[in-house]
Amino acid sequence: MFGIGVPELIIILIIVLIIFGAGKLPEIGAGLGKGIRNFKKATKGDDEIDVTPKKEVESDEKSEKKE
Repeated sequence: MFGIGVPELIIILIIVLIIFGAGKLPEIGAGLGKGIRNFKKATKGDDEIDVTPKKEVESDEKSEKKE
């Protein structure tokens, strides 16, 4: 498809390792995973957004006003 083979992927991984360091790679991977997961959820989800407040939030607000 893009003509990227195993040698090219290894070179890209080495460059990323040099730029970000070994400590940041898990954070980058986790961030990418969360982003992809959220994107998939957004594309599969309903088109409408439910903006009605939850009852738990209302009861918490009422108890704060009484104090």
